[in-house]
Amino acid sequence: MKQCNNFIAFIVLSVIFILPESLHGQEKLKDYQRAEKFIHFNVEDQVYNLRVNPQWIENDSRFWFKKEKEKGHEYLMVNAEKNRIDPLFNHRKLAQSLSAKLNKNVSADSLPLEQLKFEKKKERIRFQTDANEWLWNMKAQQIKKASEPSYGKKESVSPDSSFVAFIKDHNLYVKSLKTNDTTQLTTDGKTRYDYAVADSWYSIKDETTDKDNYNPKIWVKWSPDSKKLITHKLDRREVGKLYLYQSLPDTGMKAKVYSYERPLPGEEAKKYEYYIFDVEKKEKTRVDIPPFASFLSNVGPEWTENGEKIYLARFNRGYKSIDLFYIDPKTGQTKTIVQDSSDTMVEYQMINCEVINNGEKVLWTSERDGWNHIYLYDGNGKLINQVTEGEFVVRDIRYIDEKTGAVWFVAGGKESGRDPYYRHLYKAKLDGSEMKLLTTEHADHDISVGENGKYFVDTYSRVDLKPHSVLRRMDDGKIIREIQQANVDKLESMGYKPPKMFKVKARDGKTNIYGVLYLPSDFDPDKKYPVIDASYSGPQAVYTPKTYTDAIFDSRLPLAELGFAVMTVDGMGTAMRSKAFHNVSYKNLGDIGAPDHIGAIRQLKERYDYLDTNNVGIYGHSAGGYDAAHALLIRPDFYKVGVSSAGNHDQRMAKAWWPEQYMGMPGDHYAEQSNLNLAGNLEGKLLLVHGDMDNNVNPACTFRFAAELVKHNKDFDLLIIPNKNHGGLYDNPYFIRKRWDYFVRHLMDKEPPKEYNIEQ
Repeated sequence: MKQCNNFIAFIVLSVIFILPESLHGQEKLKDYQRAEKFIHFNVEDQVYNLRVNPQWIENDSRFWFKKEKEKGHEYLMVNAEKNRIDPLFNHRKLAQSLSAKLNKNVSADSLPLEQLKFEKKKERIRFQTDANEWLWNMKAQQIKKASEPSYGKKESVSPDSSFVAFIKDHNLYVKSLKTNDTTQLTTDGKTRYDYAVADSWYSIKDETTDKDNYNPKIWVKWSPDSKKLITHKLDRREVGKLYLYQSLPDTGMKAKVYSYERPLPGEEAKKYEYYIFDVEKKEKTRVDIPPFASFLSNVGPEWTENGEKIYLARFNRGYKSIDLFYIDPKTGQTKTIVQDSSDTMVEYQMINCEVINNGEKVLWTSERDGWNHIYLYDGNGKLINQVTEGEFVVRDIRYIDEKTGAVWFVAGGKESGRDPYYRHLYKAKLDGSEMKLLTTEHADHDISVGENGKYFVDTYSRVDLKPHSVLRRMDDGKIIREIQQANVDKLESMGYKPPKMFKVKARDGKTNIYGVLYLPSDFDPDKKYPVIDASYSGPQAVYTPKTYTDAIFDSRLPLAELGFAVMTVDGMGTAMRSKAFHNVSYKNLGDIGAPDHIGAIRQLKERYDYLDTNNVGIYGHSAGGYDAAHALLIRPDFYKVGVSSAGNHDQRMAKAWWPEQYMGMPGDHYAEQSNLNLAGNLEGKLLLVHGDMDNNVNPACTFRFAAELVKHNKDFDLLIIPNKNHGGLYDNPYFIRKRWDYFVRHLMDKEPPKEYNIEQ
């Protein structure tokens, strides 16, 4: 009997010890269920009308757009001059006609119209559905199949519709649409040395075939009078290849191997050689610019309105300089108009170029005075004046009125007391005078300017302000009417609360940096919340959401619902601030903004005692995947857990343009900042994830990093998701769940629900 009692006691004690572990999964189940509702693909069903995407009519004050309804959608026409919004067409009658043609019921509230185009002159719409192209005459209210030829990616029709250019057997041809006569313009095109083929970074080839399936899309630019065109000859002959190994092909049991052309930093790249063709005279003229790497192309080639000049801007390898050329279409001779250079790098996305009055003047943006601003040149390259100046950043030039000498541009950081990343629209004279703010609301403004320059559509928002779309006057920014407001009632009824916006000091103790902090919707200030740093320190990006839309369609939102405080901040070295701010990351990607991220978390701890800064994790994708792993290698004292997906762990293995832009040409600093060379430093918990068909960041980056971790006998976890490319992980429920599990288990020290099934 005594032995029996001992056995019972043993069972009871076993249950006592085992029970808490089993309950952990159940304890987190409700959090997982709530988090699932806030995943981006589930949030999509809870919100609509987040922005207006205006399709402006050429040289008109009208535009049409697709408006979402709680069930279905409708197409509306906005007439800015008359301040009216009307249906673009009779939805009911089109639905009835389409139903008869397709022999199936089509709802007027859910018309399946793809590639919809409004044809102004004929007052009809052209659209595709069920693999057919249709025309709907809005006046006669009649439908018919389109009989006019529809040209695809391999053809380009001239502006006056008299010629169509096309590619055949690596060469360029033109066909007269009046006589049907075809002319072969080139004869020396060959495999991997083609005329008029658009460059593509992501076209992959099945190595089991010999066929060159490089992207066949044509690239030509016609002159305004349709008599000439400019195109390039793309030289791919010396470019190396990267490979993908597909273990799980669609059919059969044998794995497949794919290749794609991709130069690594410093390697031979695909090159452009430009040629001008006189279509009528059948003459070919080579442009007097030596062949250059295709990824160095920035502006153009574009024709001036009178067709007397072509302008083109090209970086030099290493991105320390850029040149703007005028090209004479008759001779191919070039003239340098603007040269810009930097001791560090010229940022590709900060360059804007607008040609005025057929090349008589040029507007050019540059960071030469420490901030990105507009400069006015004459047609010979002489600087006339600096149009904008001050401690703010010009983001884009949107419109120029040549008659009045005014320019409209988007900028951030000019308004005191506002987030410097918020975009606003301004108007100024070309001499820099009479600068005026046209979008006064304290928010980020997404701007679409009308074809005739009289009106613009403005969708303004913050992370804590739902989007409002309004029609405004270009002259003074006055609101003509509200077009729509976003409907987010369902989302907010689920308990959604926007993230906290914050401002803290950067590592220098002076510069303000900006971020957001996500907290669970059942937040309790008396609890402690482990902190997760959602990181992407790529110098070309602003990662912190600035709009309501960006805030809700993000992995940070559901992750916070599991019981974490999820933080994002844009530290020094990232984009859209001063040149000095940006330069922090030059040849220094290994910095990953860590001093600013760690400093931000510590400053937030001083404000919010509920942050558990003894338990800090980090995750990121692509450059953020590099960040997540790198953080554990260089700051294991602070970061305990990391999830790194599709990380470019060594810039020597990355696509050439990105590291050459931000790291310069290859040198010792590439190796010094490689995660591979730091693998022996790993102390925390690290999950590496990659899709096996990632042709942006090749899976070899993760495999080679894993090999180094194995070499150093380090514990880590590795997950390969079959048949997923670079963006494929974003929507993958299994990966999302595994990332959740990893942080819950290792940062929260709780057991996640076993094999929780995320549904879309």
